[in-house]
Amino acid sequence: MTTTAIPVRRAPKAGGFSLGFLGLEIRRLLRNRRTLVFTVVLPPAFYFLFGGASYTGESAGRGNVSAYVMISLAVYGAMIATTSAGASVSVERAVGWSRQLRLTPLRPVAYIVTKLLAAMVMGALAVAVVFLAAGVFGGARMDLWVWVVSGLVAWVGALVFAALGLFAGYLLPSENVMQLLGPLLAVLAFLGGLFVPLDVLGETFRNLAEYTPAYGVGALARMPLTDEGSLVTAVLNVAVWTAVFVAGAALRFRRDTARV
Repeated sequence: MTTTAIPVRRAPKAGGFSLGFLGLEIRRLLRNRRTLVFTVVLPPAFYFLFGGASYTGESAGRGNVSAYVMISLAVYGAMIATTSAGASVSVERAVGWSRQLRLTPLRPVAYIVTKLLAAMVMGALAVAVVFLAAGVFGGARMDLWVWVVSGLVAWVGALVFAALGLFAGYLLPSENVMQLLGPLLAVLAFLGGLFVPLDVLGETFRNLAEYTPAYGVGALARMPLTDEGSLVTAVLNVAVWTAVFVAGAALRFRRDTARV
């Protein structure tokens, strides 16, 4: 009697992560009109509405006050972009797409990494649009290396909010996630000094700001321009909130996958 060998199914490389799937995620986000409005239109519009172009003649560190406003709103734009991209998992869970993906060789870690990378691409787009609008049309001026370092910090720091988006996406129902996150991000941006300088708000708000998620990223992004703020406090703020949101997202993700 002959026996037929059963083929061994090999796990895909890198857990199934692929640039094709990443590109699909990015294109899907770019086709979302609401995401594009909040990512591409709203932050530079805020720059002009808040009068960022009115401070071109006032100096601030290695540039002008317009550059200070620009950096703050670039951080806010990256916040919105990465959070909304990360929170899109709530919609995928609602329509059953996440369940379908679990039937494929795609590993959960590869799926999460893909979502984070797609969110970071949207964050880079938000920062670039604000910098371009403020630099070309809004009179923002600062040293060349400050443009590069501040832009990179605003972008990389947005990883905090990509993790927040994932956490919220697994925690909240799809019909409520962005309705809750939108106002929350605006409040966090205000408390973190992205809309109004903390010195204007008084000592109480300034002390409270150090414990909010937006403070660390904003302070680090503006530091190359102004040399103001505590580097240790800002880095600690970013590290702690990133750890909190990543841990929360991982916990909710494990509970979500355990139901299948």
